[in-house]
Amino acid sequence: MTDPASTNALHFRVLEDIAKDLSGDVNFPTYLDASLTVRNVLKDPLVSVDKVAQVVGVEPLIASKLLRLANSVAYSGAGKTISDLRQAIQRVGFETVRTTSLSVAMEQMLRSRNLVAFEDIARLTWEHSLQVAAIGRVLARRIGRVNPEDAMLAGMVHDIGVFYLLYRAAEYPEYKNCREDLLSLVIGWHESIGESLLTALGLPDHIISAIREHDQLKHVANPCSLADVLYFANLLAGGNFEWLGQTSGQADTEQTAADRARYADLLDEAWDDIRAIQAALST
Repeated sequence: MTDPASTNALHFRVLEDIAKDLSGDVNFPTYLDASLTVRNVLKDPLVSVDKVAQVVGVEPLIASKLLRLANSVAYSGAGKTISDLRQAIQRVGFETVRTTSLSVAMEQMLRSRNLVAFEDIARLTWEHSLQVAAIGRVLARRIGRVNPEDAMLAGMVHDIGVFYLLYRAAEYPEYKNCREDLLSLVIGWHESIGESLLTALGLPDHIISAIREHDQLKHVANPCSLADVLYFANLLAGGNFEWLGQTSGQADTEQTAADRARYADLLDEAWDDIRAIQAALST
């Protein structure tokens, strides 16, 4: 690791560039274009299934993932297999269409040349995000107070700040040469950068609010909000950066350990759903 002063100066440079970026047109991979098109169509509360199917049908990756999701155990149960995109959209709902379009954009970004140097971190982050999304959906369904599709979307994008920081850090040779400095940047700033990015991308306020400080250890007595569901899902999927082989510097408390144990049975109960969602939204 470089000396702290040099590391802080390096962080300041990249964060200053990102701040300029997020105040104007977001300098993000063009893979988000399709996702933004779908999002804009879904802004209309009166939009028809036919219109959404028309827009989604232009993007084969999004359409194929929606069909896989619609036919997965998480959505179809013992239902019949469907091959019509319109029926798939009706089965999974508009929020899942939004989630799926974002998953395609994020996964395509994983394949960009910018992330080659950090491919292991990016892949672990994506796997963690999918697991949080799946656990969140199942937990929301269990407690009955939170929309399961909102929970899945929040889980999938809660660490988008990690991807964006990796994408921008690739422009700085210093980060390629010092993994410790890179992880310091990611762990310290991914929450605030992610919140700013989701705001710039126009995600709903309740999703953005839910991901705010999602890695901050806390006690939730009675989960009843989307933020609560995300907290537990993140914890069960290896919160505090255990999934990356790191920690954020915060040690587990006795209460946090109790929180992990509180819904530990959820992982066994929800394993089919978790695998189905991971399989449908992964390559």
